[in-house]
Amino acid sequence: MPIENHTLVNELPEFKEDIHHLKMTDAHFKKLFNEYNFITEEVEKMEKEIVLTSTAEEEEFKKRRLQLKDTIVNYLKTVTEQKTASA
Repeated sequence: MPIENHTLVNELPEFKEDIHHLKMTDAHFKKLFNEYNFITEEVEKMEKEIVLTSTAEEEEFKKRRLQLKDTIVNYLKTVTEQKTASA
């Protein structure tokens, strides 16, 4: 059973505006965003036992989601730093 909401805005509230802006204007970010959402939905299905998988497979999906989240956080930090530097 899911313990918490893993949407990017919930996970990274400090980047809420940047997430919205980038998913509308940056194709690479949008791809990362969509992949993160897909993996999160798959994990939720596994946790709810809608999709039956092994524990190892579920853990692999969770690791992929965490790696993707790290990539997204780094991307957001870079964009934020660039905005600050140009201001």
